[in-house]
Parts: sequence; structure tokens; C-alpha cells
Amino acid sequence: MRSDQSFLVRHADLIFAFKTFLAASLALVVALWIDLPRPYWAMATVYIASQPLAGATSSKAFYRVLGTLIGATVTVALVPNLVDAPELLCLAVALWVGLCLYLSLLDRSPRSYAFMLGGYTVALIGFPAVSDPGSIFDTALARVEEISLGIICATLVSTIVLPRSVAPAVAGRVNNWLSDARRLSQDVLAGRGDEPAHRAQRLRLATDAVEIDALAGHLAYDPLADANAVRGLQALRLHMQMLLPLLASITDRIAALGDRLRTCSPQLPRLLDDLRRWLSFSAGEPQPAATLRTAIASLQPKLDAQSSWDQITAANLLIRLRELLDVSEDCRALNRAIANDEDVSRLQLAFRPEAGVAPARHRDHALALWSGAGAAIAILICCAFWIATGWVDGASAPMMAAVGCSFYAAQDDPAPSIRSFAWWSLASIVVVAIYLFAIIPGISKIEVLIAALAPTFILFGYLIARPQTAFAGMPLAVNSATLLALQSNYDADFATYANSAIAFLLGMAAAAVITRLARSVGAEWVARRLMKTNWTTLALTAERRGQNDRARFFGVMLDRLGLLVQRFAVIREVDRRDVDSLTQLRVGLNIIDLRRARHELTPATLAAIDDMLDQLALASRAHVSGPLPEELLARIDRALAEALNEPESEARKDALIGLIGIRRGLFPQASAYRPQSPNPWSLAA
Repeated sequence: MRSDQSFLVRHADLIFAFKTFLAASLALVVALWIDLPRPYWAMATVYIASQPLAGATSSKAFYRVLGTLIGATVTVALVPNLVDAPELLCLAVALWVGLCLYLSLLDRSPRSYAFMLGGYTVALIGFPAVSDPGSIFDTALARVEEISLGIICATLVSTIVLPRSVAPAVAGRVNNWLSDARRLSQDVLAGRGDEPAHRAQRLRLATDAVEIDALAGHLAYDPLADANAVRGLQALRLHMQMLLPLLASITDRIAALGDRLRTCSPQLPRLLDDLRRWLSFSAGEPQPAATLRTAIASLQPKLDAQSSWDQITAANLLIRLRELLDVSEDCRALNRAIANDEDVSRLQLAFRPEAGVAPARHRDHALALWSGAGAAIAILICCAFWIATGWVDGASAPMMAAVGCSFYAAQDDPAPSIRSFAWWSLASIVVVAIYLFAIIPGISKIEVLIAALAPTFILFGYLIARPQTAFAGMPLAVNSATLLALQSNYDADFATYANSAIAFLLGMAAAAVITRLARSVGAEWVARRLMKTNWTTLALTAERRGQNDRARFFGVMLDRLGLLVQRFAVIREVDRRDVDSLTQLRVGLNIIDLRRARHELTPATLAAIDDMLDQLALASRAHVSGPLPEELLARIDRALAEALNEPESEARKDALIGLIGIRRGLFPQASAYRPQSPNPWSLAA
């Protein structure tokens, strides 16, 4: 894999600023040369589409072109047919924007940009064109050409001039993640995994895993990325995601045994120390992994109906330690293969989950629909004001309402960001006024114009490149490029400019107010909704008797975990333990392990497990906060007793793993399980 040069890393923000201005200038010059009607759209598009990494620029560019084509097509279909019924046209545009925003919020991948853009492009093209509907096709075609030109220029400059591939950025994040995970693994094996600092570190790793996954989504669009590196990173990410629930489970089992760990198995503490030392070496380990596997197998106890809870827990701990060893060894092998540009499909990996992790995303249909409705209402209010007043330049108000509601709809409370966008838009209005009425009138050559624009727009690009200032840089750059309205001839008029600026700000204000009234819910509300959705997912997992949804469950629960970690500070104290211990994720995976084994068990065990799963589904659906009912614990213990009576088999092992994981996940403070005589008709503890 090609590494970025140190110069590019040290000065990445400044290089991005110069590259983006170069692309914007190229787009403007070409648009003027081929006589496009609004060349400034090409310049503004460069700032919208450009990203510091080439793959991110390419993915955004592709979906921006697609969204623009969809929006332009819908505009051509709506405006000529509904222009004589302005109220109906406004309603149709508002509903279309709301629908596209709804689909965008459900998707939550780079593809979601196409849905969002397909929505507000109709407002951007359609509302200004109502005064001349006969030329709507030419107008729509011109917008597509201008936007496509900006995208082409942004993509060319991004991939040709000092390009930065996504792959090294992902690889760097992955290496840091693996180093942190290795240190956490060592602390977990030393018995310190349940300390608050280490629980917090586990949450940070969960957040980082989600961010790496989002960044890696651009790899498929990166022309600079090596195919072997892309495949290797995809395989490595899967193993990384498996580490988190494994470490949480091992932490739980060690905590459950406590000081009894040594008496339960005198060799177990030494095994933990050997595994910890093995993990401390990224390469050249002091003993091969095969030796550790042999040691783990030799310590595995034979379980029967009279086995103690400590013996059962120790057996489960050994299984998880074997999985941790396999996953860690695979991570090393995959990392080496990526560094040496090898084909990872030829590696003999030790850990091969039966279904892996599906790229599933959490989808909140109600919240997405609510956001789409808020955008539609804001557009309709602006349209009503525009029609009622007969304001010539009033089209900018519903236009900006559509843009403002769409840009920030994914946030818990979009109103503050929309207000911030409006304030920085006001700053851009002032900057543009200085250019239009003080600087540009004295300029007659394109070279001088570009030189005059350079300091301001390079600064805007620098602000965009820095995460802490991007919220200011984007509205400054995009709005300044749009409001400048650079064309072949200078014809700026202050009254027209002032009217457009007022309508522009009015649209943003309407978007902020309507969003505040109809959409602002806050992080705490979203966190509670995510927690409730997780319990509902557990209920569905327990109710289904199929075997083919492990990958999707794992993917969607990891995605929700990342969303919850972002809102951890507002989660109620009573629920925080469930989040930082990955309780719901672990319990769900154990339910799936249990379901996989159930069909190969005896009828008595099968009846006890099914009865427990039905009770678990009922309790999960009704759960709001606090402990689950004791009756569920009794049914788990009854199923455990039946499973211990099963003959030795893989199905029995899977059943015990699942039942122990469910018991420890849902009832971590419960007293130890006591061996009991199997009786499938008794549900008492």
C-alpha cells in the first residue's frame, strides 16, 4: 500500500485549500469559455463535492451527479405541468423534497447523498424557473452541465494533483485501533477490564470502529486504492468488530469468577498471563499460538448436570479465550498481508465466523418521516409567504428552506446548525457585497479576477478542511460562490442583490424555526429510542427460529452501539451499564448461538429453551429500564439444567455458550446457578 508523503500529511489542510481553489477556478474558466448560463454553479459545486481524500471526493461526486440528474428530471416533469397551479406545484415540490430526505436518512451510506440532492435540486431549479416555465428543459440541462463540470474538475484535481488515497488513511486508523485493542485485551486478561477507564476505552473503540467503517465505505470509489489492500482491510474490519463483544464477554466471565478463578482451575491464571504476554508482541511472539491452543484445550472441563456454576463459567471463559486468540492471530496475519500487498484470500485464517458481519444500518422510519415532514412544512410556509406577497425574489426563501432542512436533518437537533449556517451565510453576504460593489467593478480580466478571489476562497477551503471549522467554511465558500453570480458580463444591481440576500436569509430562518418546532428532539430522546429499539430487536431475535440473520443482527447492533456511544453522556445512569458492557449485542449473539443449536437437542431441552426464549421476547418488549423479571432468570436456569444433561456434542456446547451468555448479560448481579434435577414442567427457580 502506498503511504502518504510526510509533507502531504503535515500540510494536508493547506494543500486541500489550494487544490480546491484550483479546481474551482478551472471550473469557472471552462464554464465561461463554453458560455454556460450560470458558471458560478460550477464553482460552487467544486466546494460542495471536494473532500480531502480522493475516494471521498469520487464517491460524493458520483452521487452528486446522480442526484442532480434525478432532480433535474423531476423538475422538468413537475414545473410545466403544474405552473398554472402554483399552490399545487409548491405542494408537489415540498412532498418530493420530504420523500427524498426520508429516503436519505434511512440509507445512511454515501449513496444517501444522491437521495438528498435529488430532493433539494428540484427546489433549486424549479422555484426560480416558475416565471419562465417554457425554458425549464434548457434550464435543467444547464444546471446539470454546470454541476457536472464542477464535479469533473473537483475529481480531476483531487486525483491528479498531490492525491491522497483513502486506503492509507483507513490503514492508519486501523493500526491505531488494533494497538488500542491489544492494550485493552492485555488489561482485560489481567482482570482490569471492568474498571471504569477500561469500559470507557471499549466504548471509544466502538465509536472508532463505526468511523473507520464509514471512511472505508469510500474505498470502492478510490482510483488510487490497491485491490489487495481493499480486500484486506474489509477482512480485517470484520475481525476488529468481533473483538469488542469478545473482550466484553471475557471481562464478564473473569469478574464472575473473581478470586475463585485460581481455585476453579489452578492453571487458568498462568494461561491468562501467557496469553497476555503473547498479545504484547505484535510480531515474533515468545511462543506460537498453537501452544496456547493446546493449553486452552487441556484445561477445558467435562461438564455434567452436577457441575458447579464456577466450572460452567470457566468452561465458557476458555472458549472465549480460544476465540480471542484466533481473532488476534488473524488480525496480525491480515495486517502483514496488507503491508506486503498480498492477496488475503490465500490466507489460512483461524477464525471464520459462519456469517460474518453484514453492512446493516439502523433505520428509524418514524424519525426519518418526521424530518421529511418538517422540511415539507418549512418549504410550504416559505412558498405561502412568497405567493401572498408577490415578492419577485421570494423564490430564494423556499429554496434555502429545502437546503437548510436537508443538510442537517441527520442531527438530533438540527436547528442550532441551521442557525449557524444562516449566520455564516450572512457573513458571506457581506463578503460578496464587498466584492460585487467595491472590487469586481474595476476588474476586466479573468486572471485578475481569480487573483482577487484567491485569498478569500483559499481561506474558505482551509476552514472546510479542518473538522473544527468546517461548519463555517462550507456556508462561506458555497454561498459566496453562489451569491457572487459571476458571469461573462458584470451587471450587479444593489437592490436586486439586497432582495435576493433577504430572501436567502428568510429561507434559512424559516428552516430553523420550523425545524425547532417540528423536529428538534435532543440527544437524550434519541438515545432512549435507540435503547428501546435494541430491546425490540432482542425480542425479534428470540421469537424467530431461523438461523440466517446473525450477520445482519451483528451489523445493525454495532451500528446502533456507535450511535449510542455518541450520546453516552445523556444516557440514564441505570442504562449506561448495558451500553458500556455491550449487553444487548452480546445477549443477541448468544440467542442466535442458542437457536443454531436447538434443533439438534433432545425434546426436553428444546422445550425448555423455547419456553425461555418466548419469556425473553415478552420481557424485552415490555422492558423500559431497570432489572428484568426474576421469572426469566428461573427459566434460563431450567434450560441450563436441561442442556447440561445433554450428551457431549457441538450442539450442547453452543447451547451452554448461549445460555451462560444470556444469563450473565441479563442478570450480572444474580446469585450463582445451582445444579438442579431436570424437570421441564417446573418453572420455579
